[in-house]
Amino acid sequence: MNNLLLSRCRDVERQAACLQTEQPCVPVSQHDPSSMWFIRDACGIVCGVITWMLVFYAEFVVLFVMLLPSKNLTYSLVNGTVFNTLAFLALASHFRAMCTDPGAVPTGNATKEYIESLQLKPGQVVYKCPKCCSIKPDRAHHCSVCKRCIRKMDHHCPWVNNCVGENNQKYFVLFTMYIALISLHSLVMVVFHFLYCFEDDWTKCSSFSPPATVILLILLCFEALLFLIFTSVMFGTQVHSICTDETGIERLKGEQARWEKTSCWEAMKSAFGGPFSPSWLSPFSDLRCKRDPTDHVVLPQGEIIEDDVIEIPLV
Repeated sequence: MNNLLLSRCRDVERQAACLQTEQPCVPVSQHDPSSMWFIRDACGIVCGVITWMLVFYAEFVVLFVMLLPSKNLTYSLVNGTVFNTLAFLALASHFRAMCTDPGAVPTGNATKEYIESLQLKPGQVVYKCPKCCSIKPDRAHHCSVCKRCIRKMDHHCPWVNNCVGENNQKYFVLFTMYIALISLHSLVMVVFHFLYCFEDDWTKCSSFSPPATVILLILLCFEALLFLIFTSVMFGTQVHSICTDETGIERLKGEQARWEKTSCWEAMKSAFGGPFSPSWLSPFSDLRCKRDPTDHVVLPQGEIIEDDVIEIPLV
């Protein structure tokens, strides 16, 4: 009898747990600004690891196959310094693009209390995201991978395991630019190294055997050419999106501009965090002007509104 009663109690608990997991919208706390932003997506994590491994492979070939065996010390020092600096900036930009909140909208804020706190005008319409139950600001879109609505979301990039949005677009632009530069630099060095080895003895132009040297250089050449084309296109696309004040999703969906577009220069200053300065090229500078102080205010709690389109009633 006791075993039967215990079994029934467990069944009731399991049914209650299932009912709780089916609840579509639950108010949750916002992302803690002091904690690191990171998306737990297997595909994105794998792509991010591959990105770092490819940079380290290029580093290995450039240093141990081309520069260290070179007889010209000045050539090795100059090219080694330039390549390592660009590679370091590329990886730093990748890390910032991956671990920076792209502009996530707080989840579960589609409550009557929160809407009242916005002090909207009568007759104004706001929209609720049915997936994350948040009041969507203008130009925000929901990302199915991040499971959040992202302000000025351009696209979700698996190579940085994150969305490219309002707060991290600068870091993504820098990442594509520095990867394109090291790809171009390594291509030029590969060409010069091949010419040097053809003129000299192959056994003297590298510490590796001639077949291994050729294979390593060809693989680096293929990698550099592929990523030079890819990142150059991405860099140009991102700069174009910034200058036209139109994200990739807005352009793809053909959305009409309901916002007041800014000039190209003003849009660049907004994306890169202020007037032109050397900090534009630094992945370590913070975009202080991009942070809204209201992002981390405690939200009024309440029940989630069921309607996806909410119109402020006329007084």
